[in-house]
Amino acid sequence: MTVKVVSFVAKSGSGKTTLLGKVIVHLEERGYRVGVVKHDAHRVDIDHPGKDSYRLTAAGADTMLITSSEKLAVVKKPAASPPIEELLSTYFTDVDIVLTEGFKKSYMPKIELHRKERRDTLLCRGEEHDLTLVAVVSDERLELDLPMLNLNDAEEVAGFIEARFLK
Repeated sequence: MTVKVVSFVAKSGSGKTTLLGKVIVHLEERGYRVGVVKHDAHRVDIDHPGKDSYRLTAAGADTMLITSSEKLAVVKKPAASPPIEELLSTYFTDVDIVLTEGFKKSYMPKIELHRKERRDTLLCRGEEHDLTLVAVVSDERLELDLPMLNLNDAEEVAGFIEARFLK
């Protein structure tokens, strides 16, 4: 089974996480199971001092899994950041689509989030012409060779994803 995936890309602070959260709600309302991978160029630290899971990883555990009837979390110390293909095939076989945040240099289809106040040019249509760009979500109208979606209409973005990747 090939996992369907689309990556949301934008300059830091543009609102990718906010938009993704709203799009996920609309896709879930339509009956889809959604996975998310967030790329972080910095040190990921989801474990917190005072928690048993933190104490176990601080003690030297290379992999620590915590589970309940509601959630499962894995804290792993890889030798290097695993390739996105490995993450998708390992953790996302039970979802209809994976939305990623970041991965602007990847092969994955991309939706670029553009805010007029944050950047004059697009990441994927500036110096480089990224052929994997499938749409732009913006707060201004741009003349482009692909679909333009309204930044303030997460339902429209979810509808585009459904029509393009899930039907």
